[in-house]
Amino acid sequence: MAVARRALRELAPELELEEHPFGAASIRATGIPLPEATLAACRDADAVLKGPIGDPEFDAADVRPEQGLLRLRAELDVYANLRPARQDGVDLLIVRELVGGLYFGARGVREDGTAFDTCEYHPSQVERVARRAFALARTRRGKLTSVDKANVLETSRLWRRVVRELAAGYADVEVEDMLVDNAAMQLASAPEQFDVVVTENMFGDILSDLAAAVTGGLGLAPSASLGDDGPGLFEPVHGSAPDIAGHGIANPAAMLRSVALMLAYGLDRPGEAGALEKAVDRALAEVPTPDLGGRRTTAEFSDAVVQALV
Repeated sequence: MAVARRALRELAPELELEEHPFGAASIRATGIPLPEATLAACRDADAVLKGPIGDPEFDAADVRPEQGLLRLRAELDVYANLRPARQDGVDLLIVRELVGGLYFGARGVREDGTAFDTCEYHPSQVERVARRAFALARTRRGKLTSVDKANVLETSRLWRRVVRELAAGYADVEVEDMLVDNAAMQLASAPEQFDVVVTENMFGDILSDLAAAVTGGLGLAPSASLGDDGPGLFEPVHGSAPDIAGHGIANPAAMLRSVALMLAYGLDRPGEAGALEKAVDRALAEVPTPDLGGRRTTAEFSDAVVQALV
């Protein structure tokens, strides 16, 4: 986040930046992952840039950082999660429905010990994320792949019906349906065939990580979560790494790419977004950090990005 703030000072010095506690640090300070003051600040902002907020200390705890993240997504109603993945001829965008499905359905443990999680979707939830995906496909190569499990799941059959109904209004977009298991295989073996992929919450969670893996890894993957009103939420895909905190070797590329998405989609500054993307690509090529097989530090990477921007 420190590198992100430095890049923003260079690109858009007039932006007002506020910092608020969230996640593991907030649990330690307040006992909860998302304080009401932080939530209020997020609602009032033009955009929300979030750093990694987890910690292994809380992985099995009753109060966990991820609970705060799920609530923040729901409160901001950022239903469309954009996960771009590009490298060496691959340039795809996964649009994941983010506030419905299995992660938000009824769950519990019955008296006999059976645990359950429920996947539910309303047609309106599918329609709005599909419309977003169609619109994005129009700005790219004009191809949309809708991923489901319609041969097994009722929610997927609903998903496919809604997408097909909407397709009639987007004659300029080529649409195909693909079962999720096939989509995983195709992403692993021939990712260059995809342009925009739209899918439900859990499938999108898994497939977007796979897409990141075939284009450099989670350490390079950004994301943008958008709604119809209010601020978007922008964050790197990777988790936190407390074991290397303070060593000066963390790779800030995913955070910087998330800043670029924020500039493009959250603040309507495409010129600055493009400049930052190019600066990050140059730094990745010239001053790679240890996770990429290089020897450069976080500070040296940051210096290279800022130098490219200047």
